[in-house]
Parts: sequence; structure tokens; C-alpha cells
Amino acid sequence: MKKMAISIIVMAIMFFSNFCFAEGNYKIGVLAKNGPVKALKMWKSTGEYLSAKVDGNFEIVPLDFDAVFPAIEKGDVDFFLVNSSMFITAKVKFGAKAIATMINSRQGKPLKSFGGVIFTSEENDDINSMGDLPGKTFMAVKKSSFGGWQMAYMELLNQKIDPFKDFSKLDFGGKHDNVVLAVQNGVVEAGTVRTDTLERMAASGLVELSEFKIINSKKYEDFPFVCSTALYPEWPIAKIKGTSDQIAEKVVAALKQLKTTDKAAKDAKIVGWTNALDYQGVEELQSKLKIGAYK
Repeated sequence: MKKMAISIIVMAIMFFSNFCFAEGNYKIGVLAKNGPVKALKMWKSTGEYLSAKVDGNFEIVPLDFDAVFPAIEKGDVDFFLVNSSMFITAKVKFGAKAIATMINSRQGKPLKSFGGVIFTSEENDDINSMGDLPGKTFMAVKKSSFGGWQMAYMELLNQKIDPFKDFSKLDFGGKHDNVVLAVQNGVVEAGTVRTDTLERMAASGLVELSEFKIINSKKYEDFPFVCSTALYPEWPIAKIKGTSDQIAEKVVAALKQLKTTDKAAKDAKIVGWTNALDYQGVEELQSKLKIGAYK
């Protein structure tokens, strides 16, 4: 009788353990670079998609720039979606691991990489090359913005320009659109944003591409946007150190099945997901700039 009671208890524990694992609650922290409302609009359906495909409930948690690393360090999220540079910081400092890379959709093309663009007004005859930038006023997005600052910062240092010493003034506009409008309106003489920003704003009628001059223009095969820097892998989705490999593998499998016609892809304006790309180049950038994990 005693053995039977023990067996029943063991079976009950196993049942409830499996139940809890299958019906777990998982939080995905998302960098809300344009505010929590837009972040939820883009990614809420991805949480719903994963909840339908993977055992468990997946909740999207918008995080502003300052909230990302505390949430990862404390384990307040199980997965997170941030820019490639912030991922490297989380990897080095907190043991995070990229599990998949976003395939972005821009102008009808599937893109796994992006860059930065440095530009001035077409009417500015004083700036025609990187060598003309010292002594000028310049605006970027945020110090933590990978495509809206760090890529251009790397390019400037490669060309022996220290933006913190050589510009007459360095400002940060907070949002990509703010930088573009500041250059357009002559608030600053030059600026940098992530690739596809100018084309996106032109498509919406906010600006015209002909209003701007691209500095240090680079061309890449199958990359449709104006660019001034090296290209780096798109945003990864990553797991924190404490998230099990088992659930991470299920999430990856589900994400790789995402179709462009699915609501989750449409809302996020992406093509889908692929296996995690190599982010070594991003880590080298951080090391050279002494930022992020190497600050």
C-alpha cells in the first residue's frame, strides 16, 4: 500500500511537471525604439503566433533602451529582441545566446543585414566627403543606436575622425526621423541614420531623396539602399542564460516556419527568420569603439 502511494505521488509530480513545462509562460522583451505602442503593434502577433505553435504562452514586453539590460540581468524576460550591438553586450555580460536572425522586408527585398548612412543636404557645397566633416555640426540618433550611430562612429574612426573631438557640435536626435528632418531644415550640417530610413521617409512623402547628398557612399550586391558603412547582421532574437535550450529550439523551429502571409510577419514588416548569423563583426566594432560590453 505504501509503495502504491509513493508511485501515485511520483506520477503526479511527473504529470504536473510536464504540464507546467508545456504550459509555461514566457516573456519576450522587445526594444521599443519608437515607443511601447508601436512595439506592441509590430510584435504582439508574434507572441500570439508562438503561443499557437509552441506549448506555452508568449507575452511581448516593450522595453526602452535603459530597461533592456536590467530586464535581462534580473531574468524578467526569457527571450529578447534588440539591435545587434545590444545583443553583443547581453551576450558578453549576461551569457545570452542568439537563436535566430530576423529577415527584414524592405522595398520588397528580404534582407539579413543593414548599415548606416551618412548624409548632408544636397545644397551643402562644403561637405562632399568624410574629410569635410571635421569642424561641422553633426547629429546621430542615440549613443546606443547601432545603425543610427555606432556604425557611422566606426566608419569615422576608420578614417581618423574622432567625432567627440573633431565635430564643432555632436547632437543626438532620439529618433531616426528627427535626424533626417534636422539635416533637411539646416539645424545641423550632416547626420547619420540606419539604412532604409531615407527611402522609407521618401516613400511616405516626408522628404525627397534628391534633397540629400550621401557621404562615403558604398555599394553592395543585392542591397537596395544608400549606405556609408559596412553591413552587419540584422536584429537577433536571443534567449537569456537561464532559458532552457529545449524551449529555445521549439521557438526557433516555429519562427523558421513563419510565412510572409502570416499576420505576425505582416505586422512586424519582416519576411521571416533564419538561423542565427555570425555576430563577431559586431563584437569587434564594440571592442574598437570601447562601447557596450567593452566600455
